[in-house]
Amino acid sequence: MVNRGFSPGPSRFQRSRATIVQPETGMPTALKYIAVAIVTMAATLAVVHSQETKTQRIPQFENEDVKVWKSIVLPNAPLTMHHHDHPRVLIALRGGTMKIVESTGASESHLWETGKAYWLPANAPGTTHADVNAGNEPIEVMVVELEKEK
Repeated sequence: MVNRGFSPGPSRFQRSRATIVQPETGMPTALKYIAVAIVTMAATLAVVHSQETKTQRIPQFENEDVKVWKSIVLPNAPLTMHHHDHPRVLIALRGGTMKIVESTGASESHLWETGKAYWLPANAPGTTHADVNAGNEPIEVMVVELEKEK
């Protein structure tokens, strides 16, 4: 067989297995994308984990009529002592048993069922309380406080 300067080039199989290499790093492009995806997923998981490891109150909306926030209360991680001057509507996004502990030491428990709404009156003047999740799973609620009501 005579070679007339014609080379058929790589086979179809060889072309599909070809790797593009980034000249500045020497790292194959596909490997670079995989590394970026892994780093992104790890960062996302770290943020989600940090959000699920502490009790928090997350503002949602506020105007002269209402103040709205989401509270996530983890088991054995109570909200700090606080007071509500205005009545509120609470919607249980993830229900559970919340123990309301007054600064005097008195307490009462409330069972909040997922998907249900509850009316909470304003607190008596000069009182404070802490919300304590008495269960084993996080409780998540949306609270709508009526700013013009007492």
